Amino acid sequence: MSEDVFKKIVSHCKEYGFVFQSSEIYDGLSAVYDYGQMGVELKNNIKKYWWDSMVLLNENVVGIDSAIFMHPTIWKASGHVDAFNDPLIDNKDSKKRYRADVLIEEYMAKIDDKINKEVEKAAKKFGDSFDETMYRQTNPRVLENQKKRDEVHTRFAKALNDGNLDELRQIIIDCEIADPISGTRNWTDVRQFNLMFATEMGSTADGAMKVYLRPETAQGIFVNFLNVQKTGRMKIPFGIAQIGKAFRNEIVARQFIFRMREFEQMEMQFFVRPGEELGWFAKWKETRMKWHKSLGFGDNKYRFHDHDKLAHYANAATDIEFEMPFGFKEVEGIHSRTDFDLSSHEKFSGKKLQYFDPELNKSYTPYVIETSIGVDRMFLSTVSAAYAEEELEGGETRVVLKLPAALAPIKLAVLPLVKKDGLPEKAREIIDALKFDFKCQYDEKDSIGKRYRRQDAIGTPYCVTVDHQSLEDNTVTIRYRDTMQQERVAIGRLSDIIADKVSMKNLLKTIG
Repeated sequence: MSEDVFKKIVSHCKEYGFVFQSSEIYDGLSAVYDYGQMGVELKNNIKKYWWDSMVLLNENVVGIDSAIFMHPTIWKASGHVDAFNDPLIDNKDSKKRYRADVLIEEYMAKIDDKINKEVEKAAKKFGDSFDETMYRQTNPRVLENQKKRDEVHTRFAKALNDGNLDELRQIIIDCEIADPISGTRNWTDVRQFNLMFATEMGSTADGAMKVYLRPETAQGIFVNFLNVQKTGRMKIPFGIAQIGKAFRNEIVARQFIFRMREFEQMEMQFFVRPGEELGWFAKWKETRMKWHKSLGFGDNKYRFHDHDKLAHYANAATDIEFEMPFGFKEVEGIHSRTDFDLSSHEKFSGKKLQYFDPELNKSYTPYVIETSIGVDRMFLSTVSAAYAEEELEGGETRVVLKLPAALAPIKLAVLPLVKKDGLPEKAREIIDALKFDFKCQYDEKDSIGKRYRRQDAIGTPYCVTVDHQSLEDNTVTIRYRDTMQQERVAIGRLSDIIADKVSMKNLLKTIG
């Protein structure tokens, strides 16, 4: 998918009420977006799919909702005050600022693309007899590019792990990476920049306390670990899930809602016995990938990407990446966080945060497996995968969002053929009967064809047309979004037909 298609997706989101630029009438606020009437429905459905997959399907996972403001020492304990930084580099000509690690990653991705194109070309040339593994191991051009990539990757991983900012800059210079805007390589030194938003709590007269807008939701779970464990009489292994807003002062915020300053996370921290964490890490990797693939966008759209640099708290980490219009990008992170967080909070707070295990008859600090997914990135990947432009018979085209029916903002549109003869009343009757189960929309404006197109564009799986025959025999025409096929059905059957496909329960059964 090209950048052109991505631009179309962004304008489609605006035109059909999915996503608006925040504060648009005041020329907007960079990297902050509002969800419109369709967007909020899709977003809520994504959140419900995640929440139910966690707390409904797992008896040992419960939810909380912690505050955005937290005691400032929490961020000292978590390492965010000292270590929550991005390595930034400026181009002196364009005056634009970039993340040094992203520039290098994009450079390596270009080499990967070159290799893949070479392989694709050979596959077409040799057909069925093509041996990809052998070709990758023997073709001189592929080997040369692979060697180049591996050398950069080795240097890059070491520089990240050593926190060597000079080496990151040197890699950018050596690889002749140019600024995409000015085209020059006139770079400053690489500097660290803390991403937390700070504010003050209390009046200055009282001596205001410096507090932060939380940069992640996880810490709210950790500081409530014992509260939940004791009040819920939870036995290890168990998890705590949370959906909430987080805030990062991203300097390089681009690609629409992919990277924002205010965003929403769906996180689950799973507490386990020390020594069992890597087994649980593998299990949650598999469970989370299944959750994504169950949406039916195609297994080839997903891949795991293990981290080059482990965070200070982790002993294993991987991302689930999704093929966005601008390449494979992280949608969810799965991390084995060891006992770093609970131990650190115990040290900084002076309170004991240990679990007494009745089976082992001893107390210990649990280890933690984290699954963390961005709601906004999930939203973007869902819309990108669902967006399609189709050519129809007669040279006509349609834009359709082939959203999974359970996630679609509107499940059913009811359309009276004409605005008279009792048809609007009959249509309203159908909506009144079904609105308790499904989000319905009534539409009587324009031709039936135009109305179908509008519903296709917002991803409505079912359209029902009420005509004169409906008044005689209580039947309607139901039209299916993806196939555009139509059939005559009894009004009494509508509820069952729609429920079968749009049910969140049926979607959850594919993973449960």
